[in-house]
Amino acid sequence: MKVTTREREIVALLRAEPLLDATGLAERLGSTRAAVSVHLSNLTRKGLLLGRGYIVRAEADSVVVVGGAVLDSKVRTAVAPVLGTSNPGTSSSTVGGVGRNIAENLARLGSPTVLVAAVGDDLAGRTVVARTEAAGVECRHVVTSPHPTGTYAAVLDDGGDLLVAVADMRATDELTVSDLEVVPSLLAGAEALVVDANLGATVIRWLLSAAAEAGIPGVFEPVSVAKATEAAGVFDGSVPVHTVTPNVDELAALVGAPVAGDVDAVVAAAGVLHDRGVEHVWVRRGTRGSLLSIAPRPTQDDPAPARRVVLVAAPEATVEDVTGAGDSMTAGYVHALLSGEDVVEAARFGQALAALTVASPETVRPDLTAALVAAHLTPDSPSTEELHP
Repeated sequence: MKVTTREREIVALLRAEPLLDATGLAERLGSTRAAVSVHLSNLTRKGLLLGRGYIVRAEADSVVVVGGAVLDSKVRTAVAPVLGTSNPGTSSSTVGGVGRNIAENLARLGSPTVLVAAVGDDLAGRTVVARTEAAGVECRHVVTSPHPTGTYAAVLDDGGDLLVAVADMRATDELTVSDLEVVPSLLAGAEALVVDANLGATVIRWLLSAAAEAGIPGVFEPVSVAKATEAAGVFDGSVPVHTVTPNVDELAALVGAPVAGDVDAVVAAAGVLHDRGVEHVWVRRGTRGSLLSIAPRPTQDDPAPARRVVLVAAPEATVEDVTGAGDSMTAGYVHALLSGEDVVEAARFGQALAALTVASPETVRPDLTAALVAAHLTPDSPSTEELHP
């Protein structure tokens, strides 16, 4: 598909100002309305503009992320916390949300990324969008909700570990399929879809089905035990899913049964999700690293492919703040997959990025680049061990 220089100029203008009409474009280009109209028609025919309103198709090799976007507040005790009383400490506020964090990590790694999320018509929402765009994420399809922008308040102990968190996600909770009707068009130009469990189960099912119909990987991030419990019914075998990324407790919520932390129990629970249509189950195990269970889909050449289980070690890290570690793991995994790595190498990349994230006081490292992760990713670290289930 050959795109002319003038057509590229028009696409760039529409990405910056999507409400421009042919007259406005002509004024900026020093051209005529008739000439611009011809270019717009050609761009629509080539699939770079999607329908009325000049919706610009996602960039090639992009990732579409649909999920939560909030304003984060974090407080951290200065000494070992004592419940039921006041504790000395520090506080900070930043933009967050699982989907939004994943999107920012991806953009900083160099993967073109489109975020579809809900924010309120308020200062918090404008702040979230502005800071996310500044990190390189495409935010033109963010939905304005009648509810306030979501908030996430986390309490960390003096070691940086999470004690408790409270999230108000009404703006995201009440997103409907009709609010997200642009997503299938975006997937036509994307290479992967990431969905977080802050969305309702009906919406999650619809999104993962749209990814399957578009022939691109659908990656599901469970967010929390409560959210995973609500989303569990989606995984009934009716929708093929490329990857699910739970921790052990979230895995238990997805399969509807307790899961011990030992390898055999995690492998067995991952098998339940494989039976329900999930190809890759990547389970986070904290300082013990992660477990990647792979059940390749049957093909004509290999009608019964063997299941694989790989343990990925956690690199050593000085923990400053664990907030955002899981989000960075998912982003690193997706980025590596789109860079051509296999799932094991993608998991290693994600594990290395998580170690870099917990060593930073920021939820998303502002200095994050793919080169930074590559510099901490050696042939021996993180190490892997393949098991035979």
